[in-house]
This record gives sequence, structure tokens and C-alpha cells, in this order.
Amino acid sequence: MAKSLTQMAANIVAAQASHVSMSADEMDAALKKVFEALNQIKVIEETPAGEAVDDELARLRANPIKSIQRTYVINLEDGSKYKQITAKTLAKFGLTAKEYRKKWGFSARQPLSAKALSAKRRKVAKDLGLADKLAAARLARSKTAAERKAAPATEGKAMPAKKKKAAPAKKKAAVAKKKAAPAKKKKAAPAKKKKAAPAKKKKAAPAKKKRAPAKKKKAPAKKKKAASKRKKG
Repeated sequence: MAKSLTQMAANIVAAQASHVSMSADEMDAALKKVFEALNQIKVIEETPAGEAVDDELARLRANPIKSIQRTYVINLEDGSKYKQITAKTLAKFGLTAKEYRKKWGFSARQPLSAKALSAKRRKVAKDLGLADKLAAARLARSKTAAERKAAPATEGKAMPAKKKKAAPAKKKAAVAKKKAAPAKKKKAAPAKKKKAAPAKKKKAAPAKKKRAPAKKKKAPAKKKKAASKRKKG
């Protein structure tokens, strides 16, 4: 005689309780859960293949969160099973991941992958500290967005700043030109004075000194003539 679903569920829970300590409430919850699972399996077995797929898919579409199981996730578009529903898979139905979640009532952050795979990814992300990095990136993006919103209000003040920076550059260029011009005059003027002035002084001064002694030599000759006249007289 075949066992009833209740007996099968009781045997499964009893086997589980023999290995793990369970309270009365935990055993009661486990019994209900096992019974429900066995009942679903029985319905699938007794229903023809085509109808079973349609009924199962209809049931999952009514409660989409149940399409995500521990080792697989069911695509609510055609009932196919995957470890993860990718963008490439959804593209066949003309959907993106965001549109798929919205269509079937998933939250925006719901992973479209098996529970085991999602848990593994969370563990890896935690070990790498990705949560903190993601929070820092979001904060940086929010600050950038706030600065961009505030930018139009300060555009009028920013324009004079550019003009102030350009003006000193022109003044510096003008000052540099003024400094360069006197430098050329200083080099040319001393060169002319040094060549012309010493040349005139050296030629003229010795000539005057030589003529003066010549006049003094003639004076004694006249005195000698006068003396000789006096003697003759």
C-alpha cells in the first residue's frame, strides 16, 4: 500500500530530527514545508507534460519570487531554468534586466540568479570590501551631481576670474618690453663717449705745451742784442 503524503512528510522530518536537534515548533514548520513540497511534486507527476509546464509557469508568475530557487532561477517568459538570467537571454524576448524586473514585480536590486550563486557573490564582495567602495563611489557621484547643479548659479562669478588672470599676463609683457628698451641705450651710449673724448684730449694738450717754451727761448736773444748795443755806445 502506497504511503500518503502526510506519512512521507512525517518520515522525512523524523529523519531530519534524528540528525539535528529541533524544537516542536521547528518540527511543525518543517512538516508543513515538506508536505507542501511533496504535494507540488505529486501535482507535477499527475499532470501531462505540456499542462504541467503551463500550470507551473502560471503559478510562478502569480508569485514571481518563487521562481528564484537555491540552485536555479526560472525565466518567467518561457519557463526555462538557468543559474543566472543574463542580458543576452532577456534580449531574445526584447527585454532588459530592468524591464524584466519591472514587468514581473521584482525589486530593482533583486539578483536574477540562483540563491546559492547570489550568496557566493555576496561573500566574495564582502571579503573584497566592495560594499564600502560602492558606498564611497555613490557618495562621490552625489557630490558631483550637487556641484553640477550649483554650477549655473556661479557661472557669472567665474567669468571675471578668467579676465583677471589674462590681464596680469599682458602687463608683465609690457614691463618686460620696457626693461628691454633701456638695456639697449645703456650699451650704445658708453661706447661713443669712451672712443671720442680720450682721442681729442691726447692730441690737443701736448701741442700747446711745446709752443710755450719756444716763446721763452726768443726773449733772451733780444736781451743779448740790447746789451751789445749798450756796449758799443
